[in-house]
Amino acid sequence: MGDMRNSDFYAKNQRNEGFGCSLMELRGLMELRGTEAVVKIQEDYGAIEGLCHRLKTSQTEGLTGDEVDLEKRRDVFGKNLIPPKKPKTFIELVWEALQDVTLIILEIAAIISLGLSFYQPPGGNNQSCGTANAGAEDDGEAEAGWIEGAAILLSVVCVVLVTAFNDWSKEKQFRGLQSRIEQEQKFQVVRGAQVIQLPVADLVVGDVAQIKYGDLLPTDGILIQGNDLKIDESSLTGESDHVRKSTDKDPMLLSGTHVMEGSGRMVVTAVGVNSQSGIIFTLLGAGGEEEEKKEKKVKKQDGAAAMEMQPLKSAEGGEADEKEKKKASGSKKEKSVLQGKLTKLAVQIGKAGLGMSALTVIILVLYFAIDNFVLQKRPWLPECTPIYIQYFVKFFIIGVTVLVVAVPEGLPLAVTISLAYSVKKMMKDNNLVRHLDACETMGNATAICSDKTGTLTTNRMTVVQCYVGDVHYKVVPDPGAIPPKTLDLLVNSISINSAYTSKILPPDKEGGLPKQVGNKTECGLLGLVLDLKRDYQTVRNQIPEEKLYKVYTFNSVRKSMSTVIKLPDGNFRMYSKGASEIVLKKCNRILNEVGEPRVFRPRDRDEMVKKVIEPMASDGLRTICVAYRDFPGNPEPTWDDENNILTDLTAICVVGIEDPVRPEVPDAIRKCQRAGITVRMVTGDNINTARAIAIKCGIIHPGEDFLCIEGKEFNRRIRNEKGEVEQERIDKVWPKLRVLARSSPTDKHTLVKGIIDSTMVEQRQVVAVTGDGTNDGPALKKADVGFAMGIAGTDVAKEASDIILTDDNFSSIVKAVMWGRNVYDSISKFLQFQLTVNVVAVIVAFTGACITQDSPLKAVQMLWVNLIMDTFASLALATEPPTESLLMRKPYGRNKPLISRTMTKNILGHAVYQLIIIFTLLFVGERLFDVDNGRNAPLHAPPSEHYTIIFNTFVMMQLFNEINARKIHGERNVFEGIYRNPIFCSIVLGTFGIQIVIVQFGGKPFSCSPLDTEKWMWCVFLGLGELVWGQVISTIPNNKLRFLKAAGQLTQKDDMPEEEMNEDQEEIDHAERELRRGQILWFRGLSRIQTQIEVVNTFKSGTSFQGSLRRQSSTASQNQDVTNVSSPSHMSLSNAISSPTSTATVPAGQC
Repeated sequence: MGDMRNSDFYAKNQRNEGFGCSLMELRGLMELRGTEAVVKIQEDYGAIEGLCHRLKTSQTEGLTGDEVDLEKRRDVFGKNLIPPKKPKTFIELVWEALQDVTLIILEIAAIISLGLSFYQPPGGNNQSCGTANAGAEDDGEAEAGWIEGAAILLSVVCVVLVTAFNDWSKEKQFRGLQSRIEQEQKFQVVRGAQVIQLPVADLVVGDVAQIKYGDLLPTDGILIQGNDLKIDESSLTGESDHVRKSTDKDPMLLSGTHVMEGSGRMVVTAVGVNSQSGIIFTLLGAGGEEEEKKEKKVKKQDGAAAMEMQPLKSAEGGEADEKEKKKASGSKKEKSVLQGKLTKLAVQIGKAGLGMSALTVIILVLYFAIDNFVLQKRPWLPECTPIYIQYFVKFFIIGVTVLVVAVPEGLPLAVTISLAYSVKKMMKDNNLVRHLDACETMGNATAICSDKTGTLTTNRMTVVQCYVGDVHYKVVPDPGAIPPKTLDLLVNSISINSAYTSKILPPDKEGGLPKQVGNKTECGLLGLVLDLKRDYQTVRNQIPEEKLYKVYTFNSVRKSMSTVIKLPDGNFRMYSKGASEIVLKKCNRILNEVGEPRVFRPRDRDEMVKKVIEPMASDGLRTICVAYRDFPGNPEPTWDDENNILTDLTAICVVGIEDPVRPEVPDAIRKCQRAGITVRMVTGDNINTARAIAIKCGIIHPGEDFLCIEGKEFNRRIRNEKGEVEQERIDKVWPKLRVLARSSPTDKHTLVKGIIDSTMVEQRQVVAVTGDGTNDGPALKKADVGFAMGIAGTDVAKEASDIILTDDNFSSIVKAVMWGRNVYDSISKFLQFQLTVNVVAVIVAFTGACITQDSPLKAVQMLWVNLIMDTFASLALATEPPTESLLMRKPYGRNKPLISRTMTKNILGHAVYQLIIIFTLLFVGERLFDVDNGRNAPLHAPPSEHYTIIFNTFVMMQLFNEINARKIHGERNVFEGIYRNPIFCSIVLGTFGIQIVIVQFGGKPFSCSPLDTEKWMWCVFLGLGELVWGQVISTIPNNKLRFLKAAGQLTQKDDMPEEEMNEDQEEIDHAERELRRGQILWFRGLSRIQTQIEVVNTFKSGTSFQGSLRRQSSTASQNQDVTNVSSPSHMSLSNAISSPTSTATVPAGQC
């Protein structure tokens, strides 16, 4: 957009290259609205026909599709894509990785160490300077002092490059994913009189596009012909009411808006950066870099615009807007369960590490000072200062090393790798993940609210029964059995009163089923016409879409569709079809056995419901009634008065349409139930049909205590006299509810919100929702994880979702659960392994440093351990493929700690084994292996075999413990399925190979001295002991180890995400919602507050904490609340003391 200022740009845009209007004219035209626009089109272009003529396109046949013409149009009017923002360069990512605090500390330490190693102090050989057990050193050794600093820097570079590369590939993957989502968005266009599907990016100005319910408009356009078209323009104007569009009142259609009702055709007038949404994107800086500086100003002014623009997508790699979206709505979803627990754990570990490292430095400095200046009474000589500083730097480096080992930097890496790997693999399982954390949240899902049609069923509708001419046929009748009059009416009604985009095409493969395109229910009815040996296309050719006089499109309120045509004699006929119980209520006649209308009384209707509709529904059939009504041409009826138009119908027939259950669904639902996930069906179908399908799927089992209710009944139960939804009432309904039939989109949203907000169960429910229609948007957004259908789903549904099911299949959801749980387990495996390394390394470095003034594991060795243990182990353990056994257990839930008791047992158990081995080697190793003692070596002494053995054994033990870490639930066989993960095997072998190279050839930089075969065999043997020891640990039952604490647990206070605690953040609506919910709970909890206050006072006065709790726990009702506060793992005491009020509000924040 930057070149708009250039005159040649204007010149180019003013020239029209043989078209009747220029780019700027069209841009100006699209900024008009309503009647103003109609007048402008009428006066300047000679109505819509004139505009199409100028754009060299035909209203009915569209463009010819000639490549030269299309290219010329792209050249003059632009392409339909918004250029994405440049991705971050690798250098920028490296710079970001360098911002890590630990790395900065290391860099500083390394640079100081390097500087001091090159500095030769004048009093270098002065014995009176004292030593820290540093004997004389020869010049050759002194020169090698720089190696340690250089090696630390090198390993820092390694860590930074690995992190940067990871971020870079993640960004690349994200862009790939984004562009894939966008390439999948296709649009129906008429070219050369043929309706074809084109990728959105291929649309050009002059194209005639077909628009229908649920579309997200990809370009600006002007309506040529519309049926009952309503558009949601809130993404551009912020106006929440749907705007009715028609050729004579408001024909302007804008990109990025949603079609909420109806259908029509439009001619494309602006694409890409010239469309209304494109113009705003260019303002927001997605268009180009030169906007960067202005962008900051624009952001402030156009904050509102930016927020409104959320649903828009640029045509290719629109990641800039995705980021915008993340900023605007990023915190709407709470922090995912795993993120919350990891943050908590990282803080806990960090504090411990910092304490240990500070302690190490203090002890080393004190030891040195007391030894030299107090015991040996040496004076501080000026010429000795550099030497002392060099010692202090060495102590500082040892301290930093302890910190580096204590902080698991690999944790973010492991999470990233695990999620990225899972997302890639989930693609193969037909799950297109749009938001990374959705993948992991899915593992915690406790409830799935699923649609019926297309998700649980195949969405291949076929008419299998029908009631026509007073006869109920159990199979489709022979055309001769139906009265000719009735047959004609039936064929015309179905052919005309269905979207002309619904068609039945010949099968793709020989012998396959015919292809159903468009609305599947309509395709089922069109299939009936073909079964009756008639052709719907000939009827449509006689009455093309332009000749339809008035169309009442299907919507969730009407639950029927009607089309009015003008008959040759000037009268009108309206054809209707819809849910049988709704349409039959509007019928007062029905065609009899000879095709003549007879009276149809309410009691006839009740009998028909009993004898025809209920038996059909209990077979799991969807029942549709087809009817018609004739109107006189003079006076013409007032078509907008729907109530009087859609009555007094004459029923033609009732059909039963079968939508068979997908063969793999019953098994998938069984797996969900076994995994502790409740499946609920929410459908617009009649209750008998829904119940029959639910039994076939296994959602309900006869004889169980469950609820199957209709939307009306559901609303009656959950609303009070004022018609407001009450959480307490929902809590009485949802636990048993399995099928919600005849439900509206609002019912779905209310149910999802009710389950999520419920506090009757101690774990907050994690709800997944599937949806395909535009009206499912709110429920998909509200759910923890929203699944949209990739094939049947509308753009609006996909926009609101977290995961897109590319095959519309319920069993893919089960795969998503498996992957989600696998991510969680992978992180736990990595933690179990990583923390064992941390505990051992920290204790070794700490005690070693305090007893021998030098850590047995050098800084460089520690960094190597950190690199292999962090980076490689995270790769190896994060890429474990999921197994069916993951579905054998209940979800972990929000309050379950990240590190379970079994894992704590494993971590401490293995740490004990490793520490015993290492300390034995440290203090008596030289005698066992008959090598020189490595303890108390001088400052730049050559590497000793003794310390090399310790380092090597340490790494060997980690390698074998990595195999132990593959199982976290106390399983015996740690090798099970190891060959299914080639990455794991190659990493273990690779690490082993590199370790050999480091020990044998690492020399001075790695402080290693080559070992002979026998010593190597001992190191490997001690490492193998880990596997045996692992079996010993598995035999110890957990209940014998009551003292073990779990870590990384989310308490209820943490369950309120931090965003909500910081008021200054912008997520006002979310916080407000939480507050309201909090208020209700607060009033409800008033009775319990006295208990809480007593607890708070106890904290303040500091009296016996446990004693006071025992005093209070006498009353049973209060007991439950107190335990929440009393168990220290639920809430840290320090928090409670520092903010007494926080304790009192625990129930209020409960999610």
